Amino acid sequence: MTHPSDRSARPLVRLTGIKHVREQRKKISTPSPVTGDQAYVKSINRIALLRLLREHAGISRADLSERSGLTRSTVSLLIKELIDEGWLVEADAFVTGTAGRRPTPLKLAGKDMVLLGVDLGPDAIRVVATSIHGEILEASQAALRSKDPDEACHQLVEMATALSAKMARGGSRLLGIGVGLHGPVDKRSGMLEFAPNIGWRHVEIGRRLGAELAQAGLADVPVYYHNEADLAAVGETEFCERPVDDPLVYVSCGVGVGAGIILNHALFTGASGSAGEIGHTTLVIEGQPCSCGRLGCAEAYIGLKAIAAAAGCFQDDVIDRRALRARMSSRNPATRAAFARAGAYLGVLLQNVWTTFNPQVIVLGGETVTFGGDTLLDAASEVLSRYAERAGLIAPVVKTARHSDLATAVGGAAFVLHAMFNPHQPALHSQYVPAPDSV
Repeated sequence: MTHPSDRSARPLVRLTGIKHVREQRKKISTPSPVTGDQAYVKSINRIALLRLLREHAGISRADLSERSGLTRSTVSLLIKELIDEGWLVEADAFVTGTAGRRPTPLKLAGKDMVLLGVDLGPDAIRVVATSIHGEILEASQAALRSKDPDEACHQLVEMATALSAKMARGGSRLLGIGVGLHGPVDKRSGMLEFAPNIGWRHVEIGRRLGAELAQAGLADVPVYYHNEADLAAVGETEFCERPVDDPLVYVSCGVGVGAGIILNHALFTGASGSAGEIGHTTLVIEGQPCSCGRLGCAEAYIGLKAIAAAAGCFQDDVIDRRALRARMSSRNPATRAAFARAGAYLGVLLQNVWTTFNPQVIVLGGETVTFGGDTLLDAASEVLSRYAERAGLIAPVVKTARHSDLATAVGGAAFVLHAMFNPHQPALHSQYVPAPDSV
């Protein structure tokens, strides 16, 4: 074990492993009285109250006591702290129809609190700052300067630091940073396993981000990273009206194709963290080559590179996005046909997603959806409807992401809040976070 005084050997970030999570879950589920760290117990109780108010905005202290099982005095003390810290606000008291003091409604406020989300894409980095309610306060975007992991992480932290500093000048406090990666993250090791469109294999993103953030003076800020489609799915459910659509599948359509799955109010990541890699499921046996090395993958037909190539907007491994947008705006027949073909393949993929996960809602997002618009979506809907009619079934609702190209970045911000409110959810245990508590 590293001695506390040996600062050179101390890890910059702490990996919350599966053993730790199981131990913490035991602390909560054990029916015997909790006799451990009182600060820990207090933190859990605070989180419980915040979660209740998120699900039931406007309830009173008495309601919170009844729903949480905590004593009224404990609730009153914790609520006072949360109001003083800016988490909560008291609304006008409502009429109950009985004599006596009227209950005072409480609501989440998140005053002067900000969440940062980042989308580290194959070609660009997007960074957003949001409120705890999901309102976009600021956003920035830049082309990826280098695909070297160290350089990419440096640029990411550089952009995140600039936006964080701007928010700090306005008096806001940064609660955490969520980073979306375009490949599966092994939740047992925290390593990015394979991101074919950026050329990364077995990359220790956590170590790199930790070192960069420490140099930028943000070593104490919680940092989470996950697959980009997973984060976008969390964004769709965390920043929405209650009740949440569940199950929900978010299908990310960009250079790559992937899915984030919300099941029983939790992020479903599979045994190692690679659940939802639908872009590398086979649509055509012995079909077109894919970036992963296989043949006939969905990405080879629905990915933006394949569409741009068919539209004549792809050369030297670079997508000419400006030309692609202009040709769609001018209703160029070849470009529209390329998106329509991709839409038909997308419809097949959605049919497979539907029969596999049986979701209430499928959400489509990413720049392919933005570029393709109705041409892509109408073709996909027609194919999905045809499958449903033949089976005599009703297809799930399909809608587009609320934040379009920013869905992953906003999802990163949402993931910070999600992790804070669900600290013992198993799907979160691969994330690197610094030691200090955030709530």
